[in-house]
Amino acid sequence: MAELDVLGRRVRHFRTRAGLTLDQLGNACDVAPSVLSLIENGKREPRLSLLGKIAEAVDVSVSDLLRDDAPTGRDALELELEHAQRSPSYRELGLPALRPTRSMTDETLRTLVGLHRELDRRARQAIATPELARRENTDLRAHMRSINNYLPDIEVLADEAVAAVGHSGGALTHRTVAEMAERVGLTIVHTDDLPHSARAVVDVEHGRIYIPPASIPGGHGLRSLALQAVAQTLLEHGEPADYGDFLRQRLEASYYAAACLMPRSTAVPFLEQAKRDRAIAIDDFRDVYGVTHEAAALRFTNLSTQHLGIRLHYVRVAGDGTVSGAYENDNLPLPLDATGSTEGEVVCRYWSARKAFAQATRTTEHYQYTDTPAGTFFEATQTGIGSDEYSITVGVPYAESKWFRGRESPAHEVSRCPDVTCCRRPEDGLAERWHGRSWASPRVRPYLFAPLPHGTYPGVDDRELHEFLESHASDPPPSNGSI
Repeated sequence: MAELDVLGRRVRHFRTRAGLTLDQLGNACDVAPSVLSLIENGKREPRLSLLGKIAEAVDVSVSDLLRDDAPTGRDALELELEHAQRSPSYRELGLPALRPTRSMTDETLRTLVGLHRELDRRARQAIATPELARRENTDLRAHMRSINNYLPDIEVLADEAVAAVGHSGGALTHRTVAEMAERVGLTIVHTDDLPHSARAVVDVEHGRIYIPPASIPGGHGLRSLALQAVAQTLLEHGEPADYGDFLRQRLEASYYAAACLMPRSTAVPFLEQAKRDRAIAIDDFRDVYGVTHEAAALRFTNLSTQHLGIRLHYVRVAGDGTVSGAYENDNLPLPLDATGSTEGEVVCRYWSARKAFAQATRTTEHYQYTDTPAGTFFEATQTGIGSDEYSITVGVPYAESKWFRGRESPAHEVSRCPDVTCCRRPEDGLAERWHGRSWASPRVRPYLFAPLPHGTYPGVDDRELHEFLESHASDPPPSNGSI
């Protein structure tokens, strides 16, 4: 059923259009006019039987009354103003609520609503500090840790979507992804003029997913982009209310894409067989589904604990040792800041995530055992180069290493971090030796001074996004959605 205030507006709209007073409609429906007044003011929910009588009296269908949009543009503005004045941020101002009246012009109403929209935007922008973002990200990681990084409802949606297009195994083709998009009313369109701050854009009104040209390097990633856009529709994601909501939506969309590209129905049997063979390897998992090493590693974190009974950790580290992404449910002692966040912190130089950068051959994974204050871990690390070099590590406690390929590795390191004597404090005498005799120009990381990205979708320029959508709105429908 529509929200009560919207329903009330629709009842009032159709009553007045039919030329009926409250008394006349009450007589026709055998109900007191005061009851109808409460319904029209959104203060009482009518029974379905009464709605049927009202619909019959005003000559519309019940579904017309139950639609969730305001009956007129004026009603939409009045409702938005009323909702805004009920918000906590407005109530904190201590100002009286201004009730829209018939004498209030549309121009005045639009001005008041515009002011409230801007106040709300500034309020949300003001609280979106880097510290808040880090805390929200930390809370989300803790939540995912508590559920073993596994989202069963999204697994079901992905299973159903893959089965609906008849996919039974192996890599998901671009054509199949396009068919999956078509099933939710979306057509994939390639364009080379996407907003510079957006990887993909969805035009819900015209049913289009805009993604980069298929010929770009690493074009296989376009399947994931398209599926993430499909997820926004399937999961009914709207504009994020805050930064935490944005992070949750992004995680859910990425999860859905991965669950389609590496479906549970075939991925779990494959991994179970690898476990029986004591030969679990991320690069095998990657190659079977034609995805990136990072995508395979992340998907493995979804399935490992839930279906294989193996606790593990995942760490993505930049060439300078800073963490750009991490997950653990095996008590790996990740470096943390005061907010509990690990992103941007530097991992121990003896961890596999950093030792792998020193390997002469990087085409295969680097296998290593690492002693830490929390125990010994077996880790497999693959390096790569994007805008900068990075490493992807999947590791498990020593007792679980028996299931993995590479467990015979003789590489063994000892890490005492967070003890500063482990790898951060200079060796005895070096600090004194060079004190006052050296100088270095630091390589400043840009994000140290950058504010948290703003925008309805953080980091995406609103003006550029909306201008892009408007410029393509009149384009003829694409002939097909092949990617």
